[in-house]
Amino acid sequence: MRVKTFRVRNFRRLRNVGIDLDADTTVFVGANNSGKTSAAQVFRLFLGSEKGRFQLYDFTADCWAEFDAFDPSVDDPDVRLPRIELDIWLDLTGDEVNLHRVVDFLPDLGWESGLVGVRLSYRPKNAKSLIENFVECHDRALATDSPEGSAYAPWPQTLTEYLTRELQREYQITYAVLDTSRCDEHGEPVGGYVPDVFGGNESGLGAKLDALICVDFLDAQRHLVDGESRGRSENLSRKLSGFYARHLEQHEHDLKAAAAIADSESRLNTHYEKAFEPTLDKLANLGYPGFVHPRLMVKAALNPHTILSSGARVHYALPAAGDGLAGTPERTLPDQYNGLGFKNLIFMVVEVLDFHHRWIDAEGERPPIHLVFIEEPEAHLHAQLQQVFIRKIREILPPVDPAFTTQMVVTTHSAHIIYEKSFEPIRYFKRAGADGNLHHTDVKDLMTFQGTTSDATRHFLRQYLRLTHCDLFFADAAILVEGNVERLVLPLIIQQSAPELQSSHLTILEVGGAFTHKFRKLLDFLGLPALVVTDIDSVHGATSVASEQDPDEEADGRKACMTTVAGAVTSNETLATWIPGIRSIDDLLDLDEDKKCPPTTNGGRGHIRIAYETRQTVTWGADTEDRAGRTFEEAFALQNLAWCQEPAQADLRLRVAKAASMTLDELHQKIHNRVRGFDKTDFALALITKNLDEWLGPQYIVEGLLWLRDRVVVDASDVVALPMLDQEVGE
Repeated sequence: MRVKTFRVRNFRRLRNVGIDLDADTTVFVGANNSGKTSAAQVFRLFLGSEKGRFQLYDFTADCWAEFDAFDPSVDDPDVRLPRIELDIWLDLTGDEVNLHRVVDFLPDLGWESGLVGVRLSYRPKNAKSLIENFVECHDRALATDSPEGSAYAPWPQTLTEYLTRELQREYQITYAVLDTSRCDEHGEPVGGYVPDVFGGNESGLGAKLDALICVDFLDAQRHLVDGESRGRSENLSRKLSGFYARHLEQHEHDLKAAAAIADSESRLNTHYEKAFEPTLDKLANLGYPGFVHPRLMVKAALNPHTILSSGARVHYALPAAGDGLAGTPERTLPDQYNGLGFKNLIFMVVEVLDFHHRWIDAEGERPPIHLVFIEEPEAHLHAQLQQVFIRKIREILPPVDPAFTTQMVVTTHSAHIIYEKSFEPIRYFKRAGADGNLHHTDVKDLMTFQGTTSDATRHFLRQYLRLTHCDLFFADAAILVEGNVERLVLPLIIQQSAPELQSSHLTILEVGGAFTHKFRKLLDFLGLPALVVTDIDSVHGATSVASEQDPDEEADGRKACMTTVAGAVTSNETLATWIPGIRSIDDLLDLDEDKKCPPTTNGGRGHIRIAYETRQTVTWGADTEDRAGRTFEEAFALQNLAWCQEPAQADLRLRVAKAASMTLDELHQKIHNRVRGFDKTDFALALITKNLDEWLGPQYIVEGLLWLRDRVVVDASDVVALPMLDQEVGE
């Protein structure tokens, strides 16, 4: 038995998302505030240690408007009042052992699908009574006069304000059984099907569900410190002490351990007797005459239950020196002297083992499913330890009976952790919304992506992501660039022309024009805003005539040429086969701006825009013409033509001898030939040393960045404010 999938509705950013869980380990990835932690927290509030401790801001922002729009005189509270729902689907395929444990969750006697579904809802205990209570309090508030000149308004003015205090009194968790025959393949009810509610805790289904699923959480805030522990910080020795006390072989059953403690206690008693004898003899004379005084003794009291926590500490053994003498005692360091990263790794391993043993040793029938959520294991871990953790975490768990399953869910921002995983277990959380706002989340299952791409493309992407450790899955947007020059210079152009993007998390991928199109399906699947910066790469077409000044050939044998050559075409596969799917240079240069960001396949607003060299007005001497460069370097030279010809910019290697006597066409031809033969990285390194105020980024890149800015940067006026909570609620 295992959790196959779950669906969350109206919980924080998760308005309506379904998430499939891997049978082994599932990895939740996504940008900050994309809902990864919420997908774990919903289990804590429905099944974990904080069951039922919801607050108003656990509802999605849409629900706050629904609460306040409720009209008691017209609306049916049983229908209109929002609720938070968690649908859990269990897969019992091939599991004969646990069938008797799910009888209460079967929709009917004809059940044979292998899937068992249960819906947990956080909903009003009595919707009509809730509204009556609110109306009574609201009427009383309206009848109360506020102090003159004061902004104070008596509580409650709105239903949301009422529920900030009274939510837990008015709402409860209820349980319902789902019928798989009346749901689609994603577990969504169809045909207006609404499962019958069995009730809250009194129904007994809550306790029976707890007997099926054990949920544990390893939070990101582990309160480990480098020095001595204080406050809420966690001491590794104390953690191991607790683990020993609960799970390891106990001292009462280990005669050797008991004998060792007894022998140590006897030796300590002999030592104490000799050490305290002079003092105790003097104290014996301090009695009253006529009384028989007992003799004072000091005896050791070694309590086996506390000996590890009070008398033992974790130490780290130092490796022996190569020329160490035989018999030299091993040197060790106390717990606090080791690095925080390694300490954190040990802490997490012990904690997961602790969860496992508590599950194994559960009183009564053990739950067949152990669901462990691990939040951001990368905290305090360097890259190598992050990879070790995700690779080895399953290996440390002792084997269990096949009828029992441990499923792990890891939420992470670490590219090094997903380095160890293929696409299949990754669930990508994307900030989204019907109106392009950032208040909801879509969850993309990369198992689906796995089945829609060719083996070659999938292998290329996996290898690229592994080799570069890119953070594509954690970014607000992606910029794919042609080469090293654009990667080095792009941050400066962003600072210069679209500084608002500096507050966003951008990932810049250097992929080259020949491979950019291989990212097409992945970017389409993720729906991530992406700017593709590439070169127009003009070459002689079938009708153009090769110039002797263009001796270099492209990979397909066609000679490179300037964009002004009649009949020229592009050798760039991204432009020719993806966006915009055009080979003619003239057609590319004449293309309307809206065609550079095509709509999605379902007709929605496009999220991928191409940026390549375009015509720009260039002036040199008496000549003024619209010109387009073939590459970034050529376009940069045209954009900053006079500046590049200054003697002070000679290190850029774009300065042409006797340029002042040349026409614009002659100078452009010289620059075109120059950039095809010089070291482009040297050009980029020289450029980043220049004053940013002296030059301008190429126009086509600036236009692309402004498009990306409008897609990524959130207007403060579009953000829905959270409801204010009373201090007592926050406590």
